[in-house]
Amino acid sequence: MDRRTFIKAGAGAGLVAGTAGLAAPALSQGAAAKTLRFVPQANLANFDPIWGTQYVVRNAAALVWDTLYGVDETLTPQRQMVESEEVSSDGLTWTFKLRSGLKFHDGTPVLAKDCVASLIRWSARDPMGLMIKALQKELVAVDDRTFKWVLSAPYPKMLLALGKNNAPCSFIMPERIAKTDPFQQISEYIGSGPMKFVRGEWVPGAKAVFEKFADYVPRSEKASWLAGGKRMLVDRIEWVIMPDPATASAALQNGEVDWWENPIADLVPVLRRNRNIRVDIGDPLGNIGAFRLNHLHPPFIDVRARRAILAALDQEEFMRAIVGSDDSLWKPLPGFFTPGTPLYTEEGGDILKGPRNVELAKRLLAESGYKGEPVTMVVAQDQPVTKAQGDVAQQLLKRIGMNVDFVATDWGTTGQRRALKTPPAQGGWNIFFSWHAGADCTNPAGYTAIRANGDRAWFGWPDIPEVEKQVTAWFDAKNLEEEKAAIRALNKAAVENVVFVPPGFFLTYTAWRSNVTGITKGPLPFFWDVAKA
Repeated sequence: MDRRTFIKAGAGAGLVAGTAGLAAPALSQGAAAKTLRFVPQANLANFDPIWGTQYVVRNAAALVWDTLYGVDETLTPQRQMVESEEVSSDGLTWTFKLRSGLKFHDGTPVLAKDCVASLIRWSARDPMGLMIKALQKELVAVDDRTFKWVLSAPYPKMLLALGKNNAPCSFIMPERIAKTDPFQQISEYIGSGPMKFVRGEWVPGAKAVFEKFADYVPRSEKASWLAGGKRMLVDRIEWVIMPDPATASAALQNGEVDWWENPIADLVPVLRRNRNIRVDIGDPLGNIGAFRLNHLHPPFIDVRARRAILAALDQEEFMRAIVGSDDSLWKPLPGFFTPGTPLYTEEGGDILKGPRNVELAKRLLAESGYKGEPVTMVVAQDQPVTKAQGDVAQQLLKRIGMNVDFVATDWGTTGQRRALKTPPAQGGWNIFFSWHAGADCTNPAGYTAIRANGDRAWFGWPDIPEVEKQVTAWFDAKNLEEEKAAIRALNKAAVENVVFVPPGFFLTYTAWRSNVTGITKGPLPFFWDVAKA
């Protein structure tokens, strides 16, 4: 019996057995209606939304911490914590004023100095933040509700930087927490968002709990993604960690959980046969797979070794491993930008099209100087998307003659290990796998993975001046045609130099009990306006 058959059998035939290890929730009917039990995409192994970029951390953080601005469903930044902003006529001075009455979960008021400290920490890690930091002359509190950011040159995309949904978001923390070294993790989880993190009930690998913050004052506007009134209609949200898909499927069908963030495609037919379950595409903008290479160490320090993978990689093989046999759930991607969006291009992507060329891959690998050294591939087993990519990649690399050191681990450990720049033999890595929400890949503004600015780049640290030149050209573009020209050149440079390997574009599902309402499609689970009958 293969893996897919086993999962389907366990999910469909053994529902009770599949959840035998789960204690039934000891809640009264009223309490149960006010508690939403949610199965996230992965374990919440750490909880610092600035230190790393894992989506599961960002998703939880959006409950606990608020932002000055938030993008809506049109990807337009809207005011969130701020009441107003002013920008000088020369574009060099931005002055922000906070809404009145904002409080942190410990009861202290949100002050301008908290925003200053939070933005300093965020700008040390985020690509857009680093751009602003390079232009910064002054970032200071003017009074308790006002702060200003003075630049040496205009930065027109300031509001997008402060409101974007991709990690790390510019979450606002109390000053004492925000002063934590941005390259060290925080240990106190106090925000001003609509939910409080219940630290005492956090069991990494099992559960995380959030409770409604009574003093949160939502905006009057209708909620739209990270913007508008974040009205919580449940009192408590329990994140129940279930890495085994069959177990999660059984729990959802039995009513032990209410919402499963990312059911695997194999189990969707089983869920759809249950009249108490609703299933839909979670985010129409989908996801882009990420086969990430370390540019600091051999063999991938040599571009020929990176190109070898592009020559041999079969995107269909990778995508079917993720989504199964449904061709409507994936698309080939000869590039890096989200299909169907204005800047999508295939410029320079011919190496990813047509028949795969294993012999070319072997020749490129030999020319790079590779002589059979172990290639350390870190693969998170508790994340279906990463596990599927890793399983296919292992066979691919063996076909082209690589000696694969397959490190099976969990997503939390992957998040820790990928931050290491040490050689693979000393605890570092050569390859890891991830994915990027399509909403993050529509342009270079918040697309961390496309950047190639060396030590300031995302994990893998590519240093490719031509890529950065075209990123700058996009930021400087005066109209859509100039933006498109810059993106075509950027895509070509990113493919030729292999910033990372794109295994394809894919859609994923989300599933919930029929007594749950208010589920919104988007790049993360939005819990505001979600109710449970």
